[in-house]
Amino acid sequence: MRCLFVHSNFPAQFRHLCYSLGRDPANEVVFATMNARPEWEIPGVRKAVFAADGEPARGVHPLARNMEECMRKAAGALQAAQALRTQGFAPDVVYGHSGWGPTLFLPEVFPQARQLRYLEWFYDPDGADAGFGGQTLSTEARAQMRARNLPILMDLERCHLGICPTRWQASQFPPELRAKLTILHDGVDTEFFRPDPGSPLVLPGLDLSGAAEIVTYATRGMEPYRGFPQFMEAAVEVTRARPGCHVVVAGEDRACYGPPPAKGKTWKQAVLEKLKPDPARIHFTGPLPYGHYRRLLQASTVHVYLTRPFVLSWSFLEALSCGCLTVASDTGPVREVLRHGVNGLLTDLARPAAIAARIVEALEGREKYAGLRTKARETVLRHYDLKKLLPRHLALLREPGKRAKRG
Repeated sequence: MRCLFVHSNFPAQFRHLCYSLGRDPANEVVFATMNARPEWEIPGVRKAVFAADGEPARGVHPLARNMEECMRKAAGALQAAQALRTQGFAPDVVYGHSGWGPTLFLPEVFPQARQLRYLEWFYDPDGADAGFGGQTLSTEARAQMRARNLPILMDLERCHLGICPTRWQASQFPPELRAKLTILHDGVDTEFFRPDPGSPLVLPGLDLSGAAEIVTYATRGMEPYRGFPQFMEAAVEVTRARPGCHVVVAGEDRACYGPPPAKGKTWKQAVLEKLKPDPARIHFTGPLPYGHYRRLLQASTVHVYLTRPFVLSWSFLEALSCGCLTVASDTGPVREVLRHGVNGLLTDLARPAAIAARIVEALEGREKYAGLRTKARETVLRHYDLKKLLPRHLALLREPGKRAKRG
């Protein structure tokens, strides 16, 4: 089978598929990406690196800026696809992440290929994250949000199948568009992300092997979408209430979703200036390689996962797979997976005091809640185990399909 994966970052959601397909010399696998990640090579997978074509145009209407950027990326990916075709590469299937632009014109270059799209999110100014916490959007902001769906709608019109990782995320798409969607999570490597009771937390520059309690929080970016400001307020209260407790935050000092708090500042900087947490008790590790990240989860006394009603993070399921006693936000994407008092504990994202109280409750009752750790891992093994889901993904790639619809 000849496969072309397309994502601005490498290898992103397609990592496990690439490793699986790349092991078989009968397959030819190419990954078109804007971020080559030279430190990360997958045997049997060739990278086709492209860049957005041209420079950002001046005078673009604000409502068209996102689409203009998507078109520049689409043009860059189009050139890369044409070069692949010239080299003799003709994929049986093209599987790309939708919404950023690179996938838009690939059916024109590879009309015989089965076109799959990974669809994470549909933007709705009246739903989910947009109205969370009583937030109201201006008419211009509503229009900008609607415009962000244009590349997604173009992909949906041309693709054979859209793959969405969770039921809740799929439910954000309008009902009339869901016929092309199938719900299938990427899968969690439960053999790697496994419990290791009593595992000490020793990382480069951080030795908490003697800590009585460790509260952990892991995020790609420190921002309100993932409850970072609320968590930090709660963390300060928890360390005051629990003298033997340490808090460890893993992640990058950047915002992946939404604006920064002020020009020239990050959310971490703003929160530290406001709260002045004790650096001897609240530790920041930066982004961690997988082995160290797993050790963080395994050593956790209580893990905290917070999110607005938005895309569900991999870290949440990885924590459950490690058997973490997890305190999580009582929001739609979390409730699809976690039941309060069964496989974790829910809390109010909008109230840092409630988050702190729930963390303290979990710390004090960790023996009483030991069964929640077992149920957490069972949830992932039952519904999100890579060993079960990877064969289903491979079957979708191999499934014969009609040609991409011509506009």
